[in-house]
Amino acid sequence: MSNALTIGVVGGGLMGHGIAYLLAAGGHRVGLYEPSAEVRASLSQRLRSIVDLLGSDAAIVDRITTHERLADAVDAATFVFEAAPEKLELKQRIFADLERLAAPDTILASNSSAIPSTEIGRSLKHRERVVGTHFWNPPHLVPLVEVIQTEWTADDVVRRTIDLLAAAGRQPVHVRRDIPGFIGNRLQHALWREAVSLVERGICDAETVDTVIKAAFGRRLAVLGPLENADLVGTDLTLAIHKTVLADIESRPGPSPYLEKLVADGKLGFKTGEGFRRWTHEDQVALRAQVLAHLKKARESD
Repeated sequence: MSNALTIGVVGGGLMGHGIAYLLAAGGHRVGLYEPSAEVRASLSQRLRSIVDLLGSDAAIVDRITTHERLADAVDAATFVFEAAPEKLELKQRIFADLERLAAPDTILASNSSAIPSTEIGRSLKHRERVVGTHFWNPPHLVPLVEVIQTEWTADDVVRRTIDLLAAAGRQPVHVRRDIPGFIGNRLQHALWREAVSLVERGICDAETVDTVIKAAFGRRLAVLGPLENADLVGTDLTLAIHKTVLADIESRPGPSPYLEKLVADGKLGFKTGEGFRRWTHEDQVALRAQVLAHLKKARESD
């Protein structure tokens, strides 16, 4: 492709390999830095599993090169997407290295789920080229990318990032203020906070919470957003419901003690076989397959 760029991706784990794939599928050359030899060894198989899942051209993977040195992955990059673990100090160290190793005009993007890019790039000399790009898991199946503008991010950096992602088949949205959790995770975890509270207060069990969401309003969320729904039923009805319900909705500022006890007791969900519910290996495999099939079908219908 004549407009192909060289793009760096930092981290080949849960999100990084999917980000590398979708950028390579967009016709770009991708240098993927991964410090772990074990993770690097698994990259080829995981990338080809995406090709198999989507039935796409196997040559896409040939546009991705893996590196054990950061400099080799980002030296000639126009964009660098960081997809390291969700630890502020680690991301700050990576961005300090990127500022030193990448070209002065390279756009530096962080794929954080909740950490503001403002904090990640606060100590850099050229903060105007730092932007947040929150991809959703798995990034090769979920189209949304939140493009987050810090108080220092140049408007042109935001525009170029949005253009790159749109051309790669993503659905970028502009988040104009850099706040923890951005848009999607704030909405998602507001729902999760109330879901945990319903179980904690003995109103229902975890399975019932999930059933209510999946069998009711969850069915229309893909085509009817909450504010569209409010306009559909009427803002007057929405206001009336709020006057009755909002005062009783969970509003504590910190995490639920119920959730904290689950973690303290080692009930970490799939990792340990029990969280809010018990999960056999077969249950886990079945649910993961169901989610993948659903997302693939949604992608095909987009």
